[in-house]
Amino acid sequence: MFKNFWYAVEFSDDVKPGKPMKVKVLGQQLVLYRKTSDNSVVAMSDLCVHRGAALSGGTIKDDCIVCPYHGWEYKPNGEVQKIPAHPDKGIPRKARIDSYPVVEKYMFVWVYMGDLPEEERPPIPDWSDIDDTETYRAVTGSFLWKSNYERILENGVDVAHTPFVHGGVFGNREKPEVPEFEIDSSPWHCKVSVVLNPPNSKGIWGMLNPNKTKNLKERPPVPVSTTWYLPNLLLLDVGTPMGQLKIFDVNIPIDEETTLVKFVALRTFFKGKWADGDARRRVFKVLYEDQAVVDEVRPELLPFDLSDELHVKSDINAVLYRRRRQELIDAGWSVEGNTIVGEGPARVEARVIPSPIRKEVPELASAWNFKEVRSRQIKSGIDEREARGDVPRTDSTSSSNGSTIEEIKA
Repeated sequence: MFKNFWYAVEFSDDVKPGKPMKVKVLGQQLVLYRKTSDNSVVAMSDLCVHRGAALSGGTIKDDCIVCPYHGWEYKPNGEVQKIPAHPDKGIPRKARIDSYPVVEKYMFVWVYMGDLPEEERPPIPDWSDIDDTETYRAVTGSFLWKSNYERILENGVDVAHTPFVHGGVFGNREKPEVPEFEIDSSPWHCKVSVVLNPPNSKGIWGMLNPNKTKNLKERPPVPVSTTWYLPNLLLLDVGTPMGQLKIFDVNIPIDEETTLVKFVALRTFFKGKWADGDARRRVFKVLYEDQAVVDEVRPELLPFDLSDELHVKSDINAVLYRRRRQELIDAGWSVEGNTIVGEGPARVEARVIPSPIRKEVPELASAWNFKEVRSRQIKSGIDEREARGDVPRTDSTSSSNGSTIEEIKA
């Protein structure tokens, strides 16, 4: 899991005025609420600095949130402005919690979980198609996995699994070959475009699909692209014979082993409300098919060494993701899975992802009661093992099986 990224944590429409909402991401409990003054969304640690109560169980007072335990009032910037038990005394310097930048965009509430200044933050991807309600009809949904989000992310960009996991739905078991593909990438995304031959559609889509043939090997080609966006986003874009289908997936890492998927599925065909239920059902069918396989993958987390799993040409999207992932780990952006330290159910220490104000206001450097989460420094451990000769030395162009990226592509 990684800090220093924008995370879409909830659908905007689900954050209601006057009702604090609890969400969990990266092992962190957050409270979301809308300010009374302008209806904008606030995101703060759901953790009262006084006795650790969940602020999400409290109430909204003007633009503040009031703790349900002792009535402490928190301003949107995370600073305590009132302690009812001692109204005539000053507010302690450490009476504050982390408040994170928020943007509402593309139907989601995006929270910046990190402390980088604005000009250094990775971008929110361009998902403006979601806002194009004239061209597209949208359905949305949520789906809970007991899987690590990175395993789900790789599954989502893996075109080679579709004939076997989704055979008869959109995978063609009679044409499992992955043809030549195009790659478009940046430090924050990777898009792989390919032409596939899906099977005949069923149900409403099958009745109105203009391209029908019983010979699956002769099915007309369909352009498909799969894109990952760091740290946890997916886009599946399919040019069906009936029109364009785009599925935007937000894979929210609740913790290392639990992922909440929220999706927006767009279509340019069958744009009446009558087809929404069928469109939503098709997305869930695919998710259930994927879940049955991914939940059983071992190890549950992606290995940190590429050489721990074998890669072939059709895995290029995943290989590029893993290489970029390692760069972020080396940069100290990773978040230790167990962010609350302690043995068994009794935990003794809360750690939080630091918010930007910790760096923006140096005079507040000592004004924080909650410690920062730890980052995994995997690279230092690998370097030590390499120095001892325990593992082969790696470089930026070597693949998991000793081949270069160029050899995997070939």
